[in-house]
Amino acid sequence: MQKRNVAEFNDIELDQEESSEDLYERLRLIVDKGQEPIRLDKFLTARLEHASRNKIQQGIEAGKVLVNGKTVSANHKLKPGDELVMYSEKEVQGEEIVPEKMPLNIVFEDEEILIINKPVGLVVHPASGNPNGTLINGVAWYLQQQNKEINAENLPRFGLVHRIDKNTSGLMVLAKTPTAVTSLAKEFFDHTIQRKYVALVWGDVVEDEGTIEAHVGRHQRFRKLFDAYPDGEYGKEAITHYRVLERFGYVTLIECQLETGRTHQIRVHMQHLGHPLFNDDFYGGDRIVKGTVFTKYKQFVENCFEMCPRHALHAKTLGFMHPKTKKPVHFESEIPSDMASVIEKWRNYTKTRINQDK
Repeated sequence: MQKRNVAEFNDIELDQEESSEDLYERLRLIVDKGQEPIRLDKFLTARLEHASRNKIQQGIEAGKVLVNGKTVSANHKLKPGDELVMYSEKEVQGEEIVPEKMPLNIVFEDEEILIINKPVGLVVHPASGNPNGTLINGVAWYLQQQNKEINAENLPRFGLVHRIDKNTSGLMVLAKTPTAVTSLAKEFFDHTIQRKYVALVWGDVVEDEGTIEAHVGRHQRFRKLFDAYPDGEYGKEAITHYRVLERFGYVTLIECQLETGRTHQIRVHMQHLGHPLFNDDFYGGDRIVKGTVFTKYKQFVENCFEMCPRHALHAKTLGFMHPKTKKPVHFESEIPSDMASVIEKWRNYTKTRINQDK
């Protein structure tokens, strides 16, 4: 019987090219036709390299193993044809996490989850160049006040099941228990999480609504950037649904619903569509993409850039099945003042143009 080369449940490394929201992965096995009845934990111990029986039993108890779509006990007897699905959250690589006191905009909290409205400019997790001052540093301090047993040794695997960019504002969910981590990881992996973003993009988007399907992966020349690969020969599957909320002529306010969660997905997909995000310095939105050549217009755009000195993207809504109650929960946040001010400025500019044309 050949063992699979799979790391232990909690020790899978986050690849540099992994999506910021792919902080978990899934392994699928089918029980052989000739397999005699065998305990689940014993079967997995024989099949998985570097995974102790104790670690496997912990994973089963935490709900990270499904048999035919259901959680079972470690002593569950497998039979031929059974389908096993194993989930594993990946450890986020970075600096040691030191708790730091900082203001947190907590939208909701219970024993299982924490919903935070992340402000612009806040990095989510420590990494090279950002050893402290991140959201997780602040969350660590906050939780440490509730539980003094939390320390630097047990913080790295705190329930970070997705991330959003430093200069993207909006809602994030963090898990407070191993069960919540597993439940949310499954939802992100299976694309059942409901996430809607509001974005201001350059140009007049032709269709009122549509779907962008193009793989997203590292740019093959500029490694800090990502790019769209519509032929699907490189990168990872990425699907974004969008609809127009309001048109301002030279820019458009849209809502994007993520089906997948790849790094920079909305930013890359909208650039691919020919409509980069307003003031996105990575993907060509920090210059005048559409409009006139008049000096007044140029000054107007530059004023907008100053009002919203980041890409205009906000994670507005977040919905999922609660890890404990198994009932749907939904959270919503207001568009922050920098984006709201620019949207209103474009709205007034459009009204002025229409009045001048009459």
